[in-house]
Amino acid sequence: MAVVSDTYDLFQQGRKHLRSGMNAQATVALEKAKRREPESRSIREALGIAYFRLRRWEEAEAEFRALVELSPADEFAHYALARALVNQGKRKEATPHIKLARSMRPRPALDKEPAKPELDEAS
Repeated sequence: MAVVSDTYDLFQQGRKHLRSGMNAQATVALEKAKRREPESRSIREALGIAYFRLRRWEEAEAEFRALVELSPADEFAHYALARALVNQGKRKEATPHIKLARSMRPRPALDKEPAKPELDEAS
């Protein structure tokens, strides 16, 4: 039970750092939480957002790719993965994820507007 509580505390600490714009600090807590619960979608999403804000595109891609594998019907996971890929110049690889995200949550200009505003809130 203590491991679950510790993991939750690490996750909450990471989210607090994200809200405060302390993205590098967020990665420390969230990486520790991920080691304890690698299948946690919430941890993977938060960690991907932290890496994205830090412009660490490869790490963001890895987290969002894991999130897509854990939750294939998650519109944000596909959208965020596509954004990380585009930022690395991998537009062709990003295209199917953009299309999937659009089909899951249709709206105009999805590739121009963040699905969740927090993805782009950089410190």
